[in-house]
This record gives sequence, C-alpha cells and structure tokens, in this order.
Amino acid sequence: MLITNEKQQINQDAVPAALDQFHRALNALFAGNISPMMTVWSHADDVTYMGPNGAYRVGWQEVLADWAAQAALRLGGSVEAEDVRIVTGPKLAVVHNRVTGANVDTAGNPLPVSLRATVILRQEAGNWKVIGVHTDRLPMLSESNERR
Repeated sequence: MLITNEKQQINQDAVPAALDQFHRALNALFAGNISPMMTVWSHADDVTYMGPNGAYRVGWQEVLADWAAQAALRLGGSVEAEDVRIVTGPKLAVVHNRVTGANVDTAGNPLPVSLRATVILRQEAGNWKVIGVHTDRLPMLSESNERR
C-alpha cells in the first residue's frame, strides 16, 4: 500500500480503515444486506457511482437505488482489494486498486470477479465517507439505460 502526503499522518490509518469498511459493506451487500453500504457512503447530492453494471448514478438517492437493486440480486460470494494505492489530502482521498474474488450464479457456481476500481473518499464530520466509485464493467452485469 502506498500512501502519499506525509503531512496527513492521521489518514495513514483512517483512509485504509474506511476502504476496508467499504469492502466489508460490499460483501454484506452480496448477501442482501444494504445497511453497511448506507453507513460508509456520504448522503450528499454530489456523490457518484459508476459500477460494474455500466450505470452512471449521481446523487445519494440514485446511488442508494442502485445499491438496493444490487442487494436484491443477492450475488453471494466475496471480493477484496488488491494492489491498493492511496493518495490523501486534508479532506479528500483517492484510492486505486484491483477488486478480486467471486460472486455466485443462480446454480451456485462461482463467477470470477476481477476489475479495476477507483474509490474517492471525503472527510465529513471527522469520518471518511465514500463519495465516488468507478469500476470496470463486468460481463455478468448489464445496464440497459446507462446515462452517458
């Protein structure tokens, strides 16, 4: 893990911890539990989500609706972050990483997950909250009404 901006010493623990919370929330989502995802995200109007289904969501209500739809799929399995690179500033952090693992199809067969992701976090009321996620697309997911 590479963390830059040495003046932000406190972020050296807080930002990776927030990223870990995001991935725990993602794995809970795969089991149908959206609550942890609601906790790790900012609820602001400027948040964005460009996920593996190809959708482009802007604002907390759109992002929340997308996460709720994904939770309803109960994709199963789990993923983790690898090759994590973090750049921090006083109020923003940018994370680039690979996300690997597997989801499960309706027959119980594992579906490999391997994609690149960027996660942007902002410090709000002393806590790091996700304000943006952008990932590669996954072939097993599709979005018929993408916003361009």
